This record gives sequence, structure tokens and C-alpha cells, in this order.
Amino acid sequence: MARFSTVSDALVFEEDLIKGSRFVALVEPVDDEEQALAHVDACRTRWPGATHHCWAFALADGRTRSSDDGEPGGSAGRPILAQIEGHGVTNVAVVVVRWYGGTKLGVGGLIRAYGGTAGKALDRCDVVEVIPRLRLVVAHSYDDTGPVQAVVGSRGLEVVDTQWGAGVRMTVSVTEEEAEAVTRDFVDRTAGRADVTVE
Repeated sequence: MARFSTVSDALVFEEDLIKGSRFVALVEPVDDEEQALAHVDACRTRWPGATHHCWAFALADGRTRSSDDGEPGGSAGRPILAQIEGHGVTNVAVVVVRWYGGTKLGVGGLIRAYGGTAGKALDRCDVVEVIPRLRLVVAHSYDDTGPVQAVVGSRGLEVVDTQWGAGVRMTVSVTEEEAEAVTRDFVDRTAGRADVTVE
């Protein structure tokens, strides 16, 4: 998975009343579909008396989903998703909650209201870049501890775990971009004796 941008924290934004209807957007960073749907459920639980809980999410692996939750087809979920995509963020779920105020907005009005509320909420979010990391497991003999530690030190690698048994099994965290070069370093420094695998 390549690097991607997401929101750093959850955020709640309430739009000014639109023809008497109240709109509140809740933005949440998520790692997968399960977390995104849990965010939707949490919003329903928080505001059970709302008329609609419309939502969308986009994940870094390319998956997206949206729901109009009873509003006319394409008038709520798609505009929310369009805002997520337009802001260039993924691993994000946005729920826009509506309390009906007595005046119908029409499909165009709903698109503007849901999309606009989601967009203003996302405008207020801090965006961070995420660089996916891999865990490399380096299995080596005690005799190769020096060369292995030299690679760790010279590259400033983060050691996640070390296990000592008949040999040493060390786990380091690396970015996808550096994994191949780091693996080559471990193999070269130990003359091919270290066994390096991705966990």
C-alpha cells in the first residue's frame, strides 16, 4: 500500500440551520470498513432522534461506500463521498446527521446541504501523511549480532522485538520503500547467513 493522506483526529462540525433543518458532520479517521461502520453506529446511538444519519467512507485500499439513509437516492451519501475524495484523504468516515426542520430542500438542496456540511467539516481537519510500514524479521546467529546491530545503527532502524533462543530473532519496522535495501544490507553484512522475512 502506498503512502496516503488522512485526518489526524475526529472532528464535529455543525452547519447553520438550512431552512430549519439542522446538519451536523462527524469526521472520524478509520483503518478499515469495520471501524467506519462502527462510527456510523456510534452516531446513531449518540443522536437516535435525528431524522437521517447519512454517511460515506473511503479507504486507502480504494474501497468506498456511502448511504443516503432514506433521503432521495444520490442526494446525501454520494455528495459526502465526493467531498472526501475532493479533499484527497482516505481512511476517513464522515457521517452527516440531519434533523428535519419542516421545509423540504429538494434534491439539489440536499446535495448542497450534505456535501457542503461534510466539506466544511473536512476543511477544518488537520491532514497528515501516513507512510505504511512493514515488519522485517531478521533471524541470525549470535556470531552475527555485531554486523546486524551495525545495520540497525547505521540506518537508525526501530527495533520492535528481539527474541533470544538457539539463535536471535529480531523484528524491525521499516517503510515499504526501504524494505528491499535494508534486507540487502542485513544479508550482505552477514555474508548471506541472516534470514530476513516480512512478518
